[in-house]
Amino acid sequence: MQNIHTESFFLDAKSYWCRWSKVMAILFFTVSPPAYALSLQEAEALTLNNDFLAQSQLTRQRALNESAVADGQLNDPQMTLGLFNAPLDKFDLDSEPNTQFRLGVNQSFPRGDTLEFRAQQTQWSGQERYYQAQDQLAQSLRSTREHFLDVYYAVGAQIIIDQSHQYFSQLVDIAESFYRVGRVNQQDVLRAQLELSRLHERVIIQQKNEHIARAALSRWLDMRAYEELQQDFPQLDQISPEQSIIDHLILHPMVRASDSTIAYFQQGVAIAKEQYKPGWTLGIEYRKRFGDEFNGTERDDQMAALVKVDLPLFTDKRQDRRLSSSQYQVSAVKDVRADQLHVLRQAVLREYSTYSKLAEQSHLYTTRLLPDAQANSNASLKAYQSGVVEFTTLARARITQLDIQLEALRIKTEQAKAQARILYLMTKEQA
Repeated sequence: MQNIHTESFFLDAKSYWCRWSKVMAILFFTVSPPAYALSLQEAEALTLNNDFLAQSQLTRQRALNESAVADGQLNDPQMTLGLFNAPLDKFDLDSEPNTQFRLGVNQSFPRGDTLEFRAQQTQWSGQERYYQAQDQLAQSLRSTREHFLDVYYAVGAQIIIDQSHQYFSQLVDIAESFYRVGRVNQQDVLRAQLELSRLHERVIIQQKNEHIARAALSRWLDMRAYEELQQDFPQLDQISPEQSIIDHLILHPMVRASDSTIAYFQQGVAIAKEQYKPGWTLGIEYRKRFGDEFNGTERDDQMAALVKVDLPLFTDKRQDRRLSSSQYQVSAVKDVRADQLHVLRQAVLREYSTYSKLAEQSHLYTTRLLPDAQANSNASLKAYQSGVVEFTTLARARITQLDIQLEALRIKTEQAKAQARILYLMTKEQA
């Protein structure tokens, strides 16, 4: 009677294994993802459209470009209008020969080419905002790619864990069948149930990670961040050779923004040098005289021309100090730019090394560890069914296979995230 039950169980297990293999094939070899699923390319496009911080920087650039035109113009002329030498006793304008009505216009001219340098300074400030916007977009794309990959890993990990959950559910049935026929003790059943509970805990952890990653992704994607992802692994652009990236770091928007800041302060140096030159104010004035001359004729009207000149004679406390200050500012920003290049170069070396080593690990998992873990799991199942090994060995083999599957997916995901960070370091000015 016991042999009949055992043969029946082996047939059920074999039938289950065939069905399970088909399910695995469907899960791993699906090539036509749902049309409605969110792709990484769609997420990137939404990020570019919804990065309001970058849009704010571009708006500031346009504002500064408008201000640059105004900064290059002369100040508005000034009009003077007045009554001079009016008698206070009678208020008779004709009674005094020196009473005059004056109407004048004055125009001031700043020192040297101050206006030209000031306009250029404002333009460079706008250019700095432009590169800051480019860098902001690149950072947002990097974050989107990393969060998207985090979501993809969490979802993929849940699928892998769910497969193991179904496997251990079947093992519970196997252990219970063996227990009923006296082949194993109750500990095997309890161990299988314990592994099921631990798998459920893993699913909860991955669900938490998925929700955190989707919440981060919703900054740019809004509610689309909670859509189902395409099943195909996200594909990123190819990266350039390491040395080529380092050689082109001077074109990175972060560095170009510092270049614009340096140019801004260099215009400040030019403005400070112009302050050693005199400023000018030119004016012309019409003077209306009241009353008559002694011979009865009307008094002639008069005209006056005025010239005011600044005399920068004492420069040690003003012009010299401002020039020195401007030069120090240029030097400070140059130091910042040099540090940025060092930081970016360090990031290239770090991320490229990470990417290369993860690629080696991924290859090892694909060619060796995953097949070996699968073979070990299959062999352990057959050995357990034959009564050669204990349930603990079978459970350990299956858990090891699960851990290797999760680690293989994690390594592949981390490699893609390193690739996303390298793509940020490759960022150049966008058209």
